[in-house]
Amino acid sequence: MKKAAVLVDDYYQVLEVWYPYLRLRESGIETVLVGSEEKEYKSKEGYPAKAECAIRKVKADDFDAVVIPGGWAPDILRRYPEINNFVRLMDEKRKIVAAICHGGWVLISAGILKNKKVTGFSAIKDDLVNAGARYVDQEVVVEGNLITSRNPYDLPAFCAAIVKKLISDG
Repeated sequence: MKKAAVLVDDYYQVLEVWYPYLRLRESGIETVLVGSEEKEYKSKEGYPAKAECAIRKVKADDFDAVVIPGGWAPDILRRYPEINNFVRLMDEKRKIVAAICHGGWVLISAGILKNKKVTGFSAIKDDLVNAGARYVDQEVVVEGNLITSRNPYDLPAFCAAIVKKLISDG
């Protein structure tokens, strides 16, 4: 069975955590909410999400994909070296690294965007470009093992690309 980590921290965007989490599970993919600690986090609206595992307990070898949702959580997540190292290792191992909206901030801090074609929320376009990425404004961008989207409206295409890649790479 394939396995995906969905990163979570306070001020996460509700749809960008729960839609991929449930869509991947629906496709037979084991999904695990991973946070800096094993505790409950609140969305921007106060909706709870309990991290099932702390980042210090996970290994890139145990996962096939990592999903980095948006909201303000990525600005918190990127402050943890363990989060950035996990994302970097997933990329180095050519495993799926998927980020939506402000999730691109974690990709920047993980240092994996040089010469990669990506998209993300328009407000972080300059950040992505300054990190060496080639920014395009489209619903979903698949560049090797990297999958990116712009906002919650792109979630159907974002999740479909993740599921397709997980199933085709299996």
